Amino acid sequence: MKKSADEPKKGAPAYMNTYGDMMTLLLTFFVLLFSMSSIDVAKFRAVIASFEGSVGVLSGGETIEENTNMLGNGLRQFPEKKNKEDLKQQTNKDAENELKKMKKSLEQYVEDKNLHDKVTIEQNGDEIILRFDDVLLFDTGKADIKPGAIPVLSTLGIKLKGYLEQGYRLRLEGHTDNVPIKTAQFPSNWELSAARAIAVAKFFTDEMSFEVSKISTEGFRDNIPIGDNKTPEGRAMNRRVEIKISKDNRS
Repeated sequence: MKKSADEPKKGAPAYMNTYGDMMTLLLTFFVLLFSMSSIDVAKFRAVIASFEGSVGVLSGGETIEENTNMLGNGLRQFPEKKNKEDLKQQTNKDAENELKKMKKSLEQYVEDKNLHDKVTIEQNGDEIILRFDDVLLFDTGKADIKPGAIPVLSTLGIKLKGYLEQGYRLRLEGHTDNVPIKTAQFPSNWELSAARAIAVAKFFTDEMSFEVSKISTEGFRDNIPIGDNKTPEGRAMNRRVEIKISKDNRS
């Protein structure tokens, strides 16, 4: 018997094949996007929690609890990634704790070696600072280390050399008061402050075999006072040599 012309064709309409393919491709696309994304679990939970009590389907918010077998388990499959700022803060915190331990160790060493009245120790940012009064190391207007200062530098150098071997470096700074100097050897306090820092550095490298590449020197003249240059006591504080210990971050 001949089929009626109005009888519909069996099966789904032809456009459904194209539609189905498009939906499959879209689903695959979003699955790929999801697989490459990072999920901030805390923020996601906050969003879901904001719906709690407002719509019935999320009553109690149990679908995002990690102890369920639903969405929580799915989220737990993705490790929580710390962002760069978190990692930087953690690194800084670790470095600060390491410096605190170093300062405490140095203070104990100085105390044990009876050097507490000859050197002061403090922490400033990412550096440990050892400070000597120039009267201990040098005569007035000179940059030759006094013989009496040699045992102090030698004893302290033993400890400092260990830090160089652990990846630290030393920066030696020379400072003066604001009283001008003008001699054939030192035309100004620039030269005097730099020469004193270099003298201590050369003692460590020449006499104690410190690695030269891990030491630098600077002369600051009277540019960074720590005391009042209007008083003898303040000027005495400003005449100093500082050894600054910091992590060697050079590539």
